[in-house]
Amino acid sequence: MLGNTKGKRLDKYVEDYVIFDLETTGISCITDKVVEISAVKVLKNKVVDKFSTLVNPEMKIPFRASQVNHITDDMVKNAPVFKQALDDFNVFAGDMVLAGHNIHTFDMKFIQRDAKAFWGKVFTNNYIDTLVLARQRLPQLTNYKLTDLAKHYGISAAGAHRALADCVMNQQVLEKLGKESGFLAAEANGKKCPKCGRLMKRRNGRFGEFWGCSGYPNCRHTEN
Repeated sequence: MLGNTKGKRLDKYVEDYVIFDLETTGISCITDKVVEISAVKVLKNKVVDKFSTLVNPEMKIPFRASQVNHITDDMVKNAPVFKQALDDFNVFAGDMVLAGHNIHTFDMKFIQRDAKAFWGKVFTNNYIDTLVLARQRLPQLTNYKLTDLAKHYGISAAGAHRALADCVMNQQVLEKLGKESGFLAAEANGKKCPKCGRLMKRRNGRFGEFWGCSGYPNCRHTEN
């Protein structure tokens, strides 16, 4: 939903959300453009609708970008421009919480930049970044790419780097992250680490259950 104040990042799981993904001509949110936007709507943990469209970026797609996302100039020449696609996405998402992988530093910057340019407004939706959640909830991992998380959970990564396939994969990853042991209790109680502000996670140790910071090993705070 468009308004005057940007939404905030939520470091917690919710049951209702719209998970989205962009494919772009490059990684710069200053000079690069969107070539595909897709989204999956989830209510009570279940996928209820999907949205996807290629986008004409009104510029040549660099060869390196096409190598990654397999989207070519010929594929997008008759596609809508991003103003139309983003308007359609706004209608699809409404005021629901948005979600995605690495959207805090990438996707949100693109859609906020262009919403501001097109309408002088920004997306007011709060959002969840599964990269941030994964780092909190799976501190034992060394890699946090979406495909690495899919592999960790035994989820198919078929079609990776196309927007809709990434949304479907990410939705399954988010559901798994939402069920990580100990976090549901922490979220229900709003229990956060007094040292770093991250959620505390219920853990089992040699002397029984205790609360440990989800930022471990960077933060080692524990409580009985």
